[in-house]
Amino acid sequence: MANAKVIQAKQESVDAVTAKLRESVTTVVVDYRGLNVAQVTELRKQLREAGIEFQVLKNSLLRRAAAAAELTELDSVLTGPTAIAFSVDDVVAPAKILNDFAKKNDALELKGAVVEGRVIGVEEVKALAELPSRDGLLSMLLSVLQAPVRNFALAVKAVAEKEEQGA
Repeated sequence: MANAKVIQAKQESVDAVTAKLRESVTTVVVDYRGLNVAQVTELRKQLREAGIEFQVLKNSLLRRAAAAAELTELDSVLTGPTAIAFSVDDVVAPAKILNDFAKKNDALELKGAVVEGRVIGVEEVKALAELPSRDGLLSMLLSVLQAPVRNFALAVKAVAEKEEQGA
């Protein structure tokens, strides 16, 4: 009877991780080997403030969950100590936080990620981390949209000033 309960508990864990893999827009896999307790605590704090869930999971559990979520390409990065960050809202935030933390702490190593159902490698994760935040992108878009109106207003003002000088 005890074995059945243990197996059921493990299956529930796999199901929970599978659901997180399916729900999250970005999932970043890292190797945390070599980080001390203070560093891990600081990393967890930064991720929590951004609304990102961070867990240390067994590779065997992750492999089963990835297979259930149809992300078998993720198996290649599931070696050694593995921690995983799930983000439901922001695509860029987990990659940005983990990449910045890895730059400051050589012990943290990016392994790969799943972005909107597609498995990507370390270089793509780093490229994603270099993107501006959502707010930054929106402000860039807004300034691009405002430019023609601003230029038109300046042209009208210049014409009005010229007319005043001529009169």
